[in-house]
Amino acid sequence: MSIELTEKAAQRVQSMIAKRGHGVGLRLKTRSSGCSGFAYVVDYADSIDEGDQVFESRGVKVIIDQQSQPLLLGTRVDYVKLNALNEGFEFINPNARNMCGCGESFTV
Repeated sequence: MSIELTEKAAQRVQSMIAKRGHGVGLRLKTRSSGCSGFAYVVDYADSIDEGDQVFESRGVKVIIDQQSQPLLLGTRVDYVKLNALNEGFEFINPNARNMCGCGESFTV
């Protein structure tokens, strides 16, 4: 299993890394949070740490720490515009059994 980025998500990551002027890829991880247990954490990676797993999708490196791997493997990441003011990454995670009403956290 791997991590897949849609074309829109890959384009967004590439443009943001270019705008920043540095970075090796997109870092995805989870943290304990929210009403359902886990929340997604998205950041741009400047390095690959020991224990990280690296996937390549549409020319973008996606880096996941060891603790988050079981929760994120198989996830598809899209970049969506929710309305005129809000946009962001959307996660289609086959490991998530339930999501909270606000969509910010999930359970496995």
